[in-house]
Amino acid sequence: MTVALRVDGLSKMYGSGDSAVEAVKNASFTCEAGQFVAIVGPSGSGKTTLLAMIGALLTPTAGTIEVGGRDIARLSKGEQAKFRRSSVGYVFQANNLLPFMTARENLLVIQKLSGGNRREAEQRADRLLGELGLTKRANAVATELSGGERQRVAIGRALMNDPALVLVDEPTASLDSARGRQVVESLLEEVKARMKLGIMVTHDPDMARLADVVMEMHDGVMRLAAGQPA
Repeated sequence: MTVALRVDGLSKMYGSGDSAVEAVKNASFTCEAGQFVAIVGPSGSGKTTLLAMIGALLTPTAGTIEVGGRDIARLSKGEQAKFRRSSVGYVFQANNLLPFMTARENLLVIQKLSGGNRREAEQRADRLLGELGLTKRANAVATELSGGERQRVAIGRALMNDPALVLVDEPTASLDSARGRQVVESLLEEVKARMKLGIMVTHDPDMARLADVVMEMHDGVMRLAAGQPA
């Protein structure tokens, strides 16, 4: 399979001197297109910092992050912004939908931000909503949707720009176990169908077990979870 992400010697330091904190320590791993990867660990272990660096939202202190053969850590700010728009889809814990827009409009806002053909964007939005079981809710305003529906809309929005990477931060934190599982299964299905790389930070071991690979972080150090193939 094609390597979608190669991380080598990745570190992130906050502060300096005696008050310095190393949030991520020398992380190295590779992931393939079509994989769904879960990162687990206690609060403050560095999971979200790692995800933010992979998504070019944070600049690492040291190390490389290769996506498509490019080290995104070495790109200029403008190039990183372009990379985020074209190659990364985000699903956040707080789904961040625009509350006054419908489910369909929340997907189409990506086209307004990035440009492109309106008709093609509409067709893609309708297809994604259908795949996520939301066709009948397409014209419902975000505030009328359940928590699980809002997260599925957020997944659709993350896929609108056909990204290489789908990065997900605690997508089930505010959902009960049944709705949480539905959201993660929808995400997994979309990642597999499109041969994307999905990386999910989660505190929930049941959700993590749905992933192809589970990695653990403790005090900034990453390792494969017990029972994972080396």
